[in-house]
Amino acid sequence: MLPALDTIIDDFEFLDDWEDKYRYVIEIGRSLPDLPDSDKTAENKVNGCVSQVWLVSSVESGDDPVVRFQGDSDAHIVRGLVAIMIAAMSGRKASEISAFDAAELLKTLGLEDNLTPQRSNGLRAMVARMKDEARAAAEAA
Repeated sequence: MLPALDTIIDDFEFLDDWEDKYRYVIEIGRSLPDLPDSDKTAENKVNGCVSQVWLVSSVESGDDPVVRFQGDSDAHIVRGLVAIMIAAMSGRKASEISAFDAAELLKTLGLEDNLTPQRSNGLRAMVARMKDEARAAAEAA
């Protein structure tokens, strides 16, 4: 089961070096439920990621709809980053997702300086996709 964002933040506070954080990101990725192969389509693929990343959303109706995300990646560290962003944004109102500061979260976790440029770009693409889907859900409400 995917840990809650508060748990992830608390756990990161105890990790001093990048190697420990790296291992923990991979561990978080292992807790992410597998995305069915039927959802690993070109439509669900996140463009801009070097690794393959898929993201699926579902929307609950309402004035400020709740958006839930499922995701997966073929790379261990990226799968962990996907899991962290899902823990941060899934199950929240569209307005909260649109306003979410992923860069601040990475800073809080101590990851912003340790990700390769390719991973950082891919992560930004995934966050942008999540925010785009939240905005679309809000506009459709």
